[in-house]
Amino acid sequence: MGRKNNRSVLILVLVCGASGVVLGGTASWAESNSCLQDAAPSAQCLTQSPMTRTIEGMSVGLVAGLGAALGAAWQVKRAN
Repeated sequence: MGRKNNRSVLILVLVCGASGVVLGGTASWAESNSCLQDAAPSAQCLTQSPMTRTIEGMSVGLVAGLGAALGAAWQVKRAN
């Protein structure tokens, strides 16, 4: 792989990871807010901090984004 290919793979990994963090955090935050607005919130909803749930969602999104980026980069490398 040349220098330009390495840079494009790095950019792909960074963009996918960042988008995973944003989407995972947003989804977890929205889910925790809707959980609290339910007529009968669950015990887990009441005991776990919304900030903790958001951070967990961000970390899962990061792993998913990085996995997707690495999978896409591997597919491109295999095709060439």
